[in-house]
Amino acid sequence: MDPTQLSRELRQAHTPDLQRRRWIVGLSLLGVAMGQIVSLYQTGILKDLPDPPGPFDSARVDASDYAYKRLMTPDALMMVVNYGVTAWLAAAGGKDRASDLPLLPVAMGLKIAGDALTSLELGREEWAQNKALCVYCQVATVASLASVVLAFPETRRALGNLRR
Repeated sequence: MDPTQLSRELRQAHTPDLQRRRWIVGLSLLGVAMGQIVSLYQTGILKDLPDPPGPFDSARVDASDYAYKRLMTPDALMMVVNYGVTAWLAAAGGKDRASDLPLLPVAMGLKIAGDALTSLELGREEWAQNKALCVYCQVATVASLASVVLAFPETRRALGNLRR
């Protein structure tokens, strides 16, 4: 597909798959934004992370050993990259990619399923190690879970197209 057609389709076409993909891009960028906020705290640019009432203590969770134990880096920076890749996979390809390029929606679906499982496991670890949750991380978890539901129809159709 030429870039002009891709640009037109992504911006102007109205199909159920494309509408769901737009939501996935938006939810993924919400995950990026949550990661950016926590990254600012984890690198000392912000001095505190405000929380709503509830079982949240984002500053304590995001300053704990839990948040720095992977790859010698603040974990929120990995979150930014991770959700950026998900947004990229959701935006890649034209409106008919489930039939034209079925590996793209399958890759997106697998990535989103991985995001959701990883988010749930990290939330479990957060609670187990800190007896508190990071509200920003939990917002990203909800975005991942919603994305699973949104990705399912196109991923299923693409898998069917690959089997044929």
